[in-house]
Amino acid sequence: MADNRQLLAIKGIKKSFSNNHVLKGIDLEVNAGEVHVLLGENGAGKSTLIKILTGAYEKDAGEVYWENQLVSINNPVDSMKLGIATIYQELNVIPQLKVYENIFLGRELKTGGKNSLLDHKSMREKAKEYLIMLGQDPSLADAELSELGMGQQQLVEIAKALTLDAKLLIMDEPTSSLSGSEVEQLYSTVENLTQKGMAIVFISHRLEEIKRIGDRITILRDGFKIETLPVKTTSTDHWIELMVGRSLDEKYPKQNFQLGKEGFRVDGLKVKGSPHALSFQVNHGEIVGFSGLVGAGRTELARAIFAADPNDGGKIFVEGKEVKIRSPRDAINAGIAFITEDRKSEGLLLDQPLDFNMALANMKGFQSKTSKLINLQRIKEVAKSYIRELQVRPSDIELNARKLSGGNQQKVVIAKWLETKAKVFIFDEPTRGIDVGAKVEVYRLMNQLVEQGATVLMISSDLPEILGMCDRIIVMSEGEITANLGRTEATQENIMKAATGG
Repeated sequence: MADNRQLLAIKGIKKSFSNNHVLKGIDLEVNAGEVHVLLGENGAGKSTLIKILTGAYEKDAGEVYWENQLVSINNPVDSMKLGIATIYQELNVIPQLKVYENIFLGRELKTGGKNSLLDHKSMREKAKEYLIMLGQDPSLADAELSELGMGQQQLVEIAKALTLDAKLLIMDEPTSSLSGSEVEQLYSTVENLTQKGMAIVFISHRLEEIKRIGDRITILRDGFKIETLPVKTTSTDHWIELMVGRSLDEKYPKQNFQLGKEGFRVDGLKVKGSPHALSFQVNHGEIVGFSGLVGAGRTELARAIFAADPNDGGKIFVEGKEVKIRSPRDAINAGIAFITEDRKSEGLLLDQPLDFNMALANMKGFQSKTSKLINLQRIKEVAKSYIRELQVRPSDIELNARKLSGGNQQKVVIAKWLETKAKVFIFDEPTRGIDVGAKVEVYRLMNQLVEQGATVLMISSDLPEILGMCDRIIVMSEGEITANLGRTEATQENIMKAATGG
């Protein structure tokens, strides 16, 4: 718990990009030994504030106090010297390097002496200590990072931050890619760090997680600080009202539709490298969820369906007709949309404008019938329509996708696939890194797609989300389908039992 000794204070921080005023005079105080949560909708200013504290952005106005002394943070080195370490939502790792090399990346240990060399032995041994602290097998230190799943890569990023011996650790959605056991280990690590006096600034959209781990919560909205509250004695409903400026009637606005004919079927599909033949079907009128622990094979199945990765045989049916899918283009032509979990690497062209990104999967649809030239004006009109419908902020269609927050980038990815007029929508972790208000918008969009006759599959590691939005839940473990649960039998206990092979 916090010892009430103020570590960080920021006063009147402002930041604008051209005419877009992102931070409008933010105040924030963080005490040593506390977990201070930042909560706000995507675009509220959380990421910009963090980048100012880490030296990635320069503030336009305001003051930063560190241990009651006025300081200047002009670059990442200034921030690191103060004792600020950051774990970003998007990992900053090099897959081709070994785990211990990533942990000490940019801060490599050397043997000393006139002709000093990299001290691989010391780095390897210290890396093992940090991995043990995070509940991981120390032998992972010598593994190539690309061999690890997303959850373990996230823990490597956390270990990297711990090498700084920081006084303030900023965590931006650190549990978004972790399994249940890894999340529990992270909570334990955070508790140990705060007991030693380290302050944690924790950004999360998971309200149950905030209740579990947070001490105080500061809520941002539209670039303003709304209020700072104690976590334990305030309600999540009150947080939501302050965050979105309105009351949300339902967290999971599931609609029930009449069950129809088969819309999508997979028959004996083998993901390359797995011995299991996977079969399932999804009918019109239902949302089918895929649950399981990190590494269960859910994303691998989705990528094999879409031909983003090769498969070792099997059949795929859309609307009862077999389709041959040898490439993602074949999948698109067959009416399949895949909203990938890795929006930055696979969902967007970050240095291209929003309108181009939204048209990317359906360029043929914007061709003139006579000249075959792309109708740029129509692309802009359609993009503006999606921006209004999905409430993308900022709303400038000429802004590069890189400039958007993670949640707004996800909205652009969804818009791209909506424009294909697909028959089958595969959502892989669609609400990861998205705020509560935007989550509800995505859920309502899923309902709308089902109502309009599309088939919807949702892969999610968020059990309340799966239970709240799905009519049926398919559970996977180690590449195999271990359960197919209807709504009446789908409980957290039954899902976890099937996910762990129990």
